[in-house]
Amino acid sequence: MLDPNTWFSEVADADGAAFSLRISSKLHEEQSPYQHIEIYETEGFGHLMVIDGCTMLSTRDNFLYHEMMSHPALFTHPDPKRVCIIGGGDCGTLREVLKHPGVEQAVQIDIDERVTRLSEMFFPELTASNGDPRAHLLFEDGVRWIQEADAGSLDIIIVDSTDPVGPAVGLFTSDFYADCRRALGAGGILVQQSESPLYHMRILTEMHTAMRSAGFRDTRTLLFPQPIYPSGWWSATMAGTDLTLGDFRAEDAARKAFDTHYYNSEIHRAALAQPEFFRRALAEIAD
Repeated sequence: MLDPNTWFSEVADADGAAFSLRISSKLHEEQSPYQHIEIYETEGFGHLMVIDGCTMLSTRDNFLYHEMMSHPALFTHPDPKRVCIIGGGDCGTLREVLKHPGVEQAVQIDIDERVTRLSEMFFPELTASNGDPRAHLLFEDGVRWIQEADAGSLDIIIVDSTDPVGPAVGLFTSDFYADCRRALGAGGILVQQSESPLYHMRILTEMHTAMRSAGFRDTRTLLFPQPIYPSGWWSATMAGTDLTLGDFRAEDAARKAFDTHYYNSEIHRAALAQPEFFRRALAEIAD
C-alpha cells in the first residue's frame, strides 16, 4: 500500500488499476460550490490539479491534452473564427485556440470560477492568454449558455469537461448535442473529451450514437497519450455538421505559425487511425 502522505493515487476500481505520482507537498485544498479541488507539488510532474479525487492536469504533460482538444478541430474547419469552450477552466485549451490568428472570438464558459483562479496561481503558463482581447471568460452553466446561443453563431464548440459525473453529466447527452448542432454554422465542428478507449468504450460508443442522432453528419475519435489519466491513453471525439472529418487543412497545419509540443500534421493524421477493436465497435453502431 502506497503511503497517501507521499503518493497521490487515482484508482480505477472497475479495471483493477491505479495511477500514482510521488508528491512532495499539498499546496492547496478547498471545496468550491461545485467540487473538491486539490493542488499538489509532485516530484516529477510539477504541479498537479485533482478534482473530486481525479487527476485533471499536471505541469509536465498537459500539452498533450490541450493541443489535441484544439488544433485538430481548428485545422479541420475551413475558416474558424467563432469558438466556444465549455469547461476548460484551467484555460490551457483557450491558450491553444488563441494561437490561431484567424480566430476572432473565443468564449470560455466554466461553471466553477475557482478552477480558473487556482490555475492563475499554480499554472500561470496556461492562463497567459486570458488577457487577449479575443478571449471572453464566463462563469456560468455551459449547458444553458449553448441552449440560449443563436442558431449558426459558432464555428467550433470544444467541450473540455471533467468525466461524465457531477457538474459534467449534462454535457454527455443527446439533448446537449442537439443544442450544439443548432448553434453551429456551416462546416461547424463539435469536439469533446471522450475518456479512455481502453477503459471507457461504452461511453465512447454512446457518444458517437448520440452525436449522430443529434444530426451530425460525421463523427471521428482522435487517440493520443495522456500519462496522468486512467490507462494513459485518452481520446477526443469530433462531430461535424456537414463535412468529412477525415480531411483537414494539412498544408496549413504543416506551416502553422506557432509552436506546439505534440501536435503537427502527421500527428493529426495518425490520431485519426482506428485500432481494430475500435473499428468493430463503431461498425456495430452503424449497423
